Amino acid sequence: MKRLSQPRATAITQALVAAALFGISTPLAKLLLGTMSPLLLAGLLYAGSGIGLSLWLVLRKLRRAVAGDAPLTRRDLPWMGGAVLVGGVLGPILLMLGLAITPAATASLLLNLESVLTAVIAWVVFRENVDRRVFLGMLAIVAGSVLLSWHGGPVQAIPWGVLAIVGACLCWAIDNNLTRHVSAGDPVQIAAIKGGVAGAITLTLALLLGNRLPAALPLLATGLLGFVGYGVSLVLFVLALRGLGSARTGAYFSTAPFLGALMALLLFGEHPGLAFWLAGTLMAIGVWLHVSERHAHEHAHEALAHAHRHHHDEHHQHDHDFPWDGKEPHSHPHIHEPLVHSHPHYPDIHHRHRHR
Repeated sequence: MKRLSQPRATAITQALVAAALFGISTPLAKLLLGTMSPLLLAGLLYAGSGIGLSLWLVLRKLRRAVAGDAPLTRRDLPWMGGAVLVGGVLGPILLMLGLAITPAATASLLLNLESVLTAVIAWVVFRENVDRRVFLGMLAIVAGSVLLSWHGGPVQAIPWGVLAIVGACLCWAIDNNLTRHVSAGDPVQIAAIKGGVAGAITLTLALLLGNRLPAALPLLATGLLGFVGYGVSLVLFVLALRGLGSARTGAYFSTAPFLGALMALLLFGEHPGLAFWLAGTLMAIGVWLHVSERHAHEHAHEALAHAHRHHHDEHHQHDHDFPWDGKEPHSHPHIHEPLVHSHPHYPDIHHRHRHR
């Protein structure tokens, strides 16, 4: 049973580091908006992610230093295609449009809605378990987001920037739930495909609309930011999805906007009013309710055949039909026999069971 807690702690750490990388990237992306259009910036960020991760794949293959994850298969293509279109193309475009007309700190906190929408879709559409504590956390985050939507503008004006950022959150929430279905596969391959394809589509659209590539220094800075803030962050996010499920990973990832908002205050010298701090407090309460949730009960594992990187823990007691050198983790197709037991768990790739 001790082996069960370590993967869970690792997944939580991966989600938090992914959140930190993405949270820092939001105000830095706003700085780059002064040198290029929102559409071009979105394309370059994802292109930087795709190019950087593709180089990572090549170097990893040449060095053969890391045990490989299970590659994607043909049945993963519909899930990946939807994730690329919604999360890789539409989401970044909406975010850049919203950032162009919204204070960076406010925009960063609004991104908390992604975790709420991720959990709602996981709960309603994919029947992932979301208990009372997580639900109350969602309500607190929504209340904070409502406060932010009223902050900083006349009442009669339509907050187009806020609506664009909310739209981006919805796109990424859909993306998160689609990506969950392929999270057992190689996370670097998943993120590289998403970045490369999404970047190519968005860049082509930007260039067709008359945009021109920026000077060498902003171009390099944008690519590097995309690789770290979008690419490496997404790799860690996929790993967390594998271990925590969509709703819980989204909850941990919702810490990203707080770090982004703090950096925005330091970079831009913004002086938000009382609504900003009240919203931040409500969102902090919501995040705490999410991350402090515990879930344990007796549950049944049905027979399952799949492939992913794993250790031989309690859920992986199987024989090998090939010579094995005893090294872990490793990846190969394997079968899970039916099992009934009880322990703390999240809806990871082995715990997607229904609840009464």
